[in-house]
Amino acid sequence: MKGIREISKLSTRLYAAQAARKLDISAEHVKFQPQEVQVTKLPSGLMIASLDNYSPASRIGVFVKAGCRYESPENQGVTHLLRLAANLTTKGASAFRICRGVEAVGGSLGSVYRNIKYQINCCHSNFCYLINVTTAPEFRPWEVSDLTPRVKMDKALAAQTPQMGVIEGLHGAAYKNALSNSLYCPDYMVGQHVLLYSTIHLFGLMLWNNFTSARMALVGLGVDHNVLKQVGEQFLNIRSGMGTAGTKAQYRGGEVRVQNGSRLVHSVVVSEGAAVGTDEAVVFSVLQHVLGAGPHIKRGSNSTSKLFQGVAKATAEPFDASAFNSNYSDSGLFGVYTISQSAAAGDVIKAAISQVKAVTGGVSEADLTRAKTQLKAEYLMSLESSEGLLDAMGSQALSGGVYHSPEAIAQKIDSVSATDVASAANKFVSGKKSMASSGNLIKTPFVDEI
Repeated sequence: MKGIREISKLSTRLYAAQAARKLDISAEHVKFQPQEVQVTKLPSGLMIASLDNYSPASRIGVFVKAGCRYESPENQGVTHLLRLAANLTTKGASAFRICRGVEAVGGSLGSVYRNIKYQINCCHSNFCYLINVTTAPEFRPWEVSDLTPRVKMDKALAAQTPQMGVIEGLHGAAYKNALSNSLYCPDYMVGQHVLLYSTIHLFGLMLWNNFTSARMALVGLGVDHNVLKQVGEQFLNIRSGMGTAGTKAQYRGGEVRVQNGSRLVHSVVVSEGAAVGTDEAVVFSVLQHVLGAGPHIKRGSNSTSKLFQGVAKATAEPFDASAFNSNYSDSGLFGVYTISQSAAAGDVIKAAISQVKAVTGGVSEADLTRAKTQLKAEYLMSLESSEGLLDAMGSQALSGGVYHSPEAIAQKIDSVSATDVASAANKFVSGKKSMASSGNLIKTPFVDEI
């Protein structure tokens, strides 16, 4: 079964061979024209993006400009509930029928985090269930109520991961609104969406506030562009208008500290970075790799990075340190993430920040070239999987209405200069700091002490 679900990751060479067998001719005599990503904006505002890569399996996604950042105080956590409700009963099919139908075509159906995305992997162009769960949910109260244990389990699993808790706390401390909203349903709202508001708020968020055609993108791999356009025109012409515009994320700077009995201290210190899609975001990505973005070998160490080598001079205790970079539509965060023994936390954090300060004085040509090569390799390899390519196409189509080819992205990376990198490092050093820490914090400095 696993092999069937991973069929969309097969190479294009195998796609061509299978197509040739259908034609009953030798693959050596068949020439398939390489396709380019096609992007079309329908009159309704719906974005259509596709790449026909001759795959025997299709991967289709509906991206919606929605998510936890658009939640109000009255419906906190409703996005978490919507993610889990992706396979519930719709106007056209029961939850049981959706489950059986998706399995019958050898597919899988699900949704993901921060921006809402519904996705199905199935045989060629067989994606009726995706449209059904996207456009015709019913949110029956008894089915929504049954999701409460899953909501609690999600939160419990996230709480067991220190990195998740620190990153969640960081966003809550760094922003006044929008991006400060949690990915998960708050404890006081678990089970309350149905009890207090019935299903009105779920319908409101999904069908009126955010689920308009102009806030959606229909993206496909292994499907003809004209077929995808017809589907969008016929089934996703939901409602005109831009829906809830949402408020621009306001960076404020702040600190959150979670004291517990862990011997390891997880700490992240950031300043405001760059918004996704901007030239400055590319510069911050290069800076991240100049400092060190994590190990490049599975289960390997990060000992070759400038950040790691610099911190190693300040302490003999075991630690880990890497640059942190996160970009959103209207803001971003850049800084350093450290993991250390509680007694050495202060030395590790201060040494890591000192390494960023050192970059403000300039970076060698060898380090700059290495960082660019690593960034390009990371980006290009992320597009090798069908899921990574679908996400790249969907996010770009939804945010800018265009798709930038890998060659264009590589050129932008190559155009970054040492001066640009030094300026980005100086922006972090001089910017207002935000900090989140978790563990035994007796030796962990406060944000105003670093």
